[in-house]
Amino acid sequence: MSFQTTKFAAAAVAAITVFATLPAHAGKTLDAIKARGQVICGVHTGLAGFSAADSNGKWAGIDVDMCRAVAAATLGDAEKVKYVPLTAQARFTALQSGEIDMLSRNTTFTLTRDASLGLSQTAVVYYDGQGFMVPVKSKIKNAKQLKGQTVCVQSGTTTEKNLTDFSKANGLNIKPVVFEKLDAVEGAYFSGRCVSYTTDASGLASVRNKSAKNPADHLILPELISKEPLGPLVRRGDDEWAAIVKWTIFGLLEAEENGITQANVDELKANSKDPVVGRILGSTEDTGKLLGLDKEWMANAVKATGNYGEIFERNVGPKSALQLPRGLNNLWNKGGIQYAPPIR
Repeated sequence: MSFQTTKFAAAAVAAITVFATLPAHAGKTLDAIKARGQVICGVHTGLAGFSAADSNGKWAGIDVDMCRAVAAATLGDAEKVKYVPLTAQARFTALQSGEIDMLSRNTTFTLTRDASLGLSQTAVVYYDGQGFMVPVKSKIKNAKQLKGQTVCVQSGTTTEKNLTDFSKANGLNIKPVVFEKLDAVEGAYFSGRCVSYTTDASGLASVRNKSAKNPADHLILPELISKEPLGPLVRRGDDEWAAIVKWTIFGLLEAEENGITQANVDELKANSKDPVVGRILGSTEDTGKLLGLDKEWMANAVKATGNYGEIFERNVGPKSALQLPRGLNNLWNKGGIQYAPPIR
């Protein structure tokens, strides 16, 4: 290699190194959020454990906590969120039109949604699958016994198509009873208009806990008929904002993996000698500048919501009202498939 070639290569490497450490441009969505002092987040109209408001109008759930974590990372305050409850039919239009900054509404990632709606998927918050709920008195024990039966389902969801595919593939001739609104689906099922109700298994647990007169009278069948990776979406065209939402979720997972909790975040930020912890919390390296954020962006998020495991346990875990097992949503090194790229 000639001297000139060597010199050119060295200069190129130096340029790349400098470029890689430059602060990121904030992006138009973050600029708008900072100007208004608020993240506008699209959520479910009411799905316990994921996004639901109490009698005082206070929102809670896994999807709500993702909104709060993003607000804490971007604005330093998890309370600076405006929640916009959206139906399944209205959710994508609200994001496309700019009515909301992010859609955090138990929404399944699919090729069609990623490639044709002008939206970008971020990171999976909850790995789910579609199931069936039946009255215990029906004596139905598995999904194949639904042959020729009526099944309540909500329109405008992946659930409706999955039900049709499952019925055709297994020759079951299931008769869908379709409703636009969730409360209409629930009402039809609990009034006996349908033999079964189908949606994501987590949603079935939420509905059973919230709406059934006696939850023990309803059985969620063991089969899952689909993959339903749920997570927030943002508008396509603002890569900086997409990166912020995505890496906030990754950071919550990284925090859990490295033992950073809501209770110890300040102590670790001040005293930890672990370089990984230092990078996550901004005490040794400023990763925030790569996203156009403050160096304590992730520390602020964890302090506001806890790590991913704490969020899961509080909202849907075995000790919550929904009593859902961690399952696939456990960390990769604890038998699950939640795996975040490293913050470095």
